[in-house]
Amino acid sequence: MSAPTTESPSSTASPRPERNPTRWVVLAVICLAQLTVLLDNTVLTVAIPSLTEEMGAATSDIQWMINAYSLVQAGLLLTAGSAADRYGRKKLLAAGLALFGIGSLAAGLSETTGQLIAARAGMGIGGALLMTTTLAVIVQVFDDEERTKAIGLWGAVSSLGFAAGPLIGGALLNHFWWGSIFLINLPVAVLGLLAALKWVPESKNPAGERPDVLGALLSTIGMTGVTFAIISGPGHGWTSARVLVSGAVGVVVLAAFALWERRAPYPMLDMQFFRNRRFVGAVSGSILVAFGMGGSFFLLTQHLQLVLGYDPLQTGLRMSPLALVIIVLNLTGVGARLLPKVGTPVSIAGGMGLLAAGLAAIAVLGADGYGGMFLGLVLMGTGIALAMPAMATAIMSAIPPEKAGVGAGLNGTLQECGNGLGVAVLGAVLNSRFAALVPAVAAGAGSLPAALADARTDGDRAAIADAFATGVHTSQLVGAAAVLAGGLIAALLLRRAERSESPQ
Repeated sequence: MSAPTTESPSSTASPRPERNPTRWVVLAVICLAQLTVLLDNTVLTVAIPSLTEEMGAATSDIQWMINAYSLVQAGLLLTAGSAADRYGRKKLLAAGLALFGIGSLAAGLSETTGQLIAARAGMGIGGALLMTTTLAVIVQVFDDEERTKAIGLWGAVSSLGFAAGPLIGGALLNHFWWGSIFLINLPVAVLGLLAALKWVPESKNPAGERPDVLGALLSTIGMTGVTFAIISGPGHGWTSARVLVSGAVGVVVLAAFALWERRAPYPMLDMQFFRNRRFVGAVSGSILVAFGMGGSFFLLTQHLQLVLGYDPLQTGLRMSPLALVIIVLNLTGVGARLLPKVGTPVSIAGGMGLLAAGLAAIAVLGADGYGGMFLGLVLMGTGIALAMPAMATAIMSAIPPEKAGVGAGLNGTLQECGNGLGVAVLGAVLNSRFAALVPAVAAGAGSLPAALADARTDGDRAAIADAFATGVHTSQLVGAAAVLAGGLIAALLLRRAERSESPQ
């Protein structure tokens, strides 16, 4: 027999296992690891001018510095989750922290753009391990009664990472060279590693299933192809050979992955999950929330810097209300207390409705100043704080505890795809609207800075800025409509699932 693990007993007749006395310490360790990953997702954005000047990085180099991390991480999430289930979530959590720390050291000491891109790819491997194991460990350590609150706190730390990244990056770049934004990860990674080894309990799939090597290969290739197409689309055009070929390869390989998983003796991802209405509803909502967040962040940073004229640090400060609202609501347990009272469908529909209202408020009221944007950010933060923990809980509750790693990997994959689609789709709406409205003097310019460079008069520059602001307005409204529709669809599917599961 295998050694005891922290898996929940399968028999409902068994008494509830005793709660882990150090579970909140474990959560703190998990949140520290999660914070390390998410800081790196946003901190690099403020260093782009410094990298361009000090390393002589071309635009394509900058794109790969940012995308190498996301591409590797997205491609490996499902495989990392499956490996964590089989070999042990604590082991993979420790390995992820170690790899992330080593990659951060290599990135901070890089002397060429190629070295930095390679280091970022290595950090993506560590990030994939961390993104899957953190949520999987929470599912194992907390019972049903406390899990929603724990996931809410985990989500609050995620929001802190998004908000703090530009602030920390801007502060460091005001006093140190660009490499400091990576070296700051080292003490956090070391502290997280030591804490994980001491306090996080080991857990794994007690069935000891054989590894699904072909499934892991197919999922990695497929997700990498799709993610690469999404990343490349805005810059190279959606009909370019680069995008069409990589997207087609990704879709075909993912289809082969789905077929293989239906026949594999030990599938990495049980395709029967997609027949579960609760699972499908939560998945749909998760993608659309990530779509709205990813796209709106992409648009907001451009609007604050390029239209309203704020520097990166000022931009980070003005976007922080969104994250602060999420943190406050989750730390106070508002979402966790509300969920049992109103139910998952209402929590998701209400949360995504508020998110959509926030996007619309920014579009309508925030075009010319920060006041309307502040209101929109508060509404968005409130909506995300209500919807995200409910959806993560719904996804993880639809998957057996022994498959928690795969569930966390799938949740992370959906987040990556939703973020990428949000940037791609809303960015395409912005670009098309901007191109249609830009004055003739700057016709053909592919960006706001390029259009402004072609402007001859102050009147032309004002018209170009207005065209860009109108493009942002239209894009935000499209995002609001998509998020609202997604919330209603997810709530409907979850409500029907609850009715079908209830005793007759």
